[in-house]
Amino acid sequence: MAKPLELNDSWIQRITEAVEGLQYGNVQIIVHDGRIVQIERTERRRFDEVAERRGVREVPQGEAAAK
Repeated sequence: MAKPLELNDSWIQRITEAVEGLQYGNVQIIVHDGRIVQIERTERRRFDEVAERRGVREVPQGEAAAK
């Protein structure tokens, strides 16, 4: 049978800090024998791919007309 999770104010504060400010990503809480042993935070940043492609492919008008 699983042991009850030991969760005190200190762990609640750590979990809250890991989640604060996170727009995209995840917070993973690792539990061993009913005790939190690790908190992992993975943050993802999303960028507008279309705008980036336009910036790379833009050719000055003078060069486009010459081709």
